[in-house]
Amino acid sequence: MEYDVFAIIQGYAQGYFLMADEVNGLGWYASRDRTLIPLDDRFRYPKSLRRALNAGRFTVAINRNFKAVVAGCANREKTWLSEELQEIYLALYQAGWAYSFETWLGDELAGGILGIAIGGMFIGESMFYRIPEGSKVAMVKLVERLRSRSFIFFDAQMMNPHLERFGAYCIEDEEYQVLLKQALQRRCSFE
Repeated sequence: MEYDVFAIIQGYAQGYFLMADEVNGLGWYASRDRTLIPLDDRFRYPKSLRRALNAGRFTVAINRNFKAVVAGCANREKTWLSEELQEIYLALYQAGWAYSFETWLGDELAGGILGIAIGGMFIGESMFYRIPEGSKVAMVKLVERLRSRSFIFFDAQMMNPHLERFGAYCIEDEEYQVLLKQALQRRCSFE
């Protein structure tokens, strides 16, 4: 199936996000509150993670195995990543909008984050791990990358206890729309 990649990116650029419901019906959603991962000194991570970072066990890659990251993110008992949405992410990846930010332990995919980069915003769609600490190391290294590339914000969409551990915070839609306009005017290169 062919997808209108431009129309999909326009939806994200207006603050919406795609999600499948319980019966795999795909729809656009918006939220009154958005969760952001801080790109400033509010970003934090558990002290126990410092050992994994300092040990340098994991290497980082971008799009080394995009399909495996999408599959890893969807591999859950309950998932909003329907087969159609996985195909859409692949189309966005092929068009240069979607990325997998990955951690590897040797030749084994340890974890990763699936996201979309538009202007100065990175929209984190999902994350997963196969090896403990794999996705957490990916989160720290992704924030470092977004900072170094002058991204305005990292949108995690919805809060959960895991994201709170990294300093994630919520903002109201009105404030999100202001940041969105700023981000759309910035030209940041993710790769």
